[in-house]
Amino acid sequence: MSLSKEQRRARIKRRVRGKISGTGSVPRLSVFRSNKDIYAQIIDDAAGVTLVAESSRSLSSDESISKVEQAKEVGKLLGSKAASVGVSTVVFDRNGYLYHGRVKSLAEGAREAGLKF
Repeated sequence: MSLSKEQRRARIKRRVRGKISGTGSVPRLSVFRSNKDIYAQIIDDAAGVTLVAESSRSLSSDESISKVEQAKEVGKLLGSKAASVGVSTVVFDRNGYLYHGRVKSLAEGAREAGLKF
């Protein structure tokens, strides 16, 4: 019996979340990708608090920009917000998605903004 796309992603997500978690000093950068938008948040799992959140919904609705470029902008915005809160190092949680396309672009944008992971 083969797994569906959602079941496979859920299995990967459980495996990864068993190994990583965010702390106060090194929080977790979690990515969620829908068909239209991409969302990212920096989470302190020890306290159960979201420190910073950003999504492509907050960007100006310019239709000419691609989803990959939107993801990069979200990463840059998230990195600058994280710096203002005092977060410089995070652990990256790709949430079961492949490190490719929009997820990779978001990570590169966050690195450009100064986040280390």
